[in-house]
Amino acid sequence: MTKTVSCDLVILGGGLAGGLIALALAKMRPELKILLVEEGESLGGNHIWSYFAEDVEPQNRWLIAPLVTHGWKGYDVAFPGHSRQLDAIYYSIESERFDQVIRAALPPAALITGRKVLAANPATAVLDNGLRIEAKGVIDARGPGDLAPLDIGYQKFVGQLLSLKEPHWRTRPVIMDATVQQFDGYRFVYCLPFGPAQMFVEDTYFSNQSDLDESVLAARIADYAKAQGWQVDRIERTERGVLPILMGGDFTAYWNGGGRDMAKAGMRAALFHPTTGYSLPDAVRLAAFLATLTDFSATSLHDACYGFARNRWHQGQFYHVLDRMLLRAAHPEERYKILERFYRLDAKLIRRFYAGRSTIADRFRILSGKPPVSIGRAMAALGEQAA
Repeated sequence: MTKTVSCDLVILGGGLAGGLIALALAKMRPELKILLVEEGESLGGNHIWSYFAEDVEPQNRWLIAPLVTHGWKGYDVAFPGHSRQLDAIYYSIESERFDQVIRAALPPAALITGRKVLAANPATAVLDNGLRIEAKGVIDARGPGDLAPLDIGYQKFVGQLLSLKEPHWRTRPVIMDATVQQFDGYRFVYCLPFGPAQMFVEDTYFSNQSDLDESVLAARIADYAKAQGWQVDRIERTERGVLPILMGGDFTAYWNGGGRDMAKAGMRAALFHPTTGYSLPDAVRLAAFLATLTDFSATSLHDACYGFARNRWHQGQFYHVLDRMLLRAAHPEERYKILERFYRLDAKLIRRFYAGRSTIADRFRILSGKPPVSIGRAMAALGEQAA
């Protein structure tokens, strides 16, 4: 028999975007009755999210600070012709902490896990146990929709948390080690020292193809660890991902593909950094913004989410151009040269880039000078028009 419950707001998807919205509303709008629905048994899945301190605006840091599990006061990059230490503060969040904090913030009745959404519209959701949820508004945060309307490449990776037999003596993350052999586009290894004998190692690619062979990348991680002189005792966790690198496309068609009138968040709203594919900064911004609303009716909620996402899309068009340069102007085996050149620029410019807040002067500086790619191919990529 179908059971019906009512609430002010239902959030579909307990990943990064949905979880942060629930957390923000629990803090700022405790009078609202919300339901957070997640198909998995835990919130956040099996993920490690990382970000630079300046990626999150100071007024929004209250939301993300309780989730942080690791932090460092600088990081390193390495390329065949250039290496550098930068002083930007860098943080990581583990999904186990994410799950713990959100569960503590929400009333037990506000969380539904282990249930799949069978159908949803702007004011109703039906779950696979027959539960029908009627709400003033629904937000769909269940990951990316149909990406066909978007012009994309891919950042794909396999990451492993390695427990080592002896200390590694590293105190700073290596955000990009591109001294490794290049495969499948631009390849680099990413390392986070989580403890004296713990190292999270991720093998990452900026590629035109979405296919990912986890066994091949795992073997390359093992080779990298061996080359560093690390003896692996055990692998504590493994994660994989394929994130979009956005070169353009039709935002409206993408939005409508997930339901024209449905409020959306996270990847389903195209809210991610066009070049890195990372969604955390925009997930924080949207969650903090939604916590200021007074009207959570379906129409108001849709208009708020759509306007926010559309504005971020337009702000990201400069990065669409850069992504076309990376994935279409540069030969795959030479893509590292673009990043190597980028990491010779001013440190503040680099921080603004990752925060998605590049100034006009930054944009001119990034594009000025002779690009490390064929002039003809660069001009062709720059001349492409995004819809």
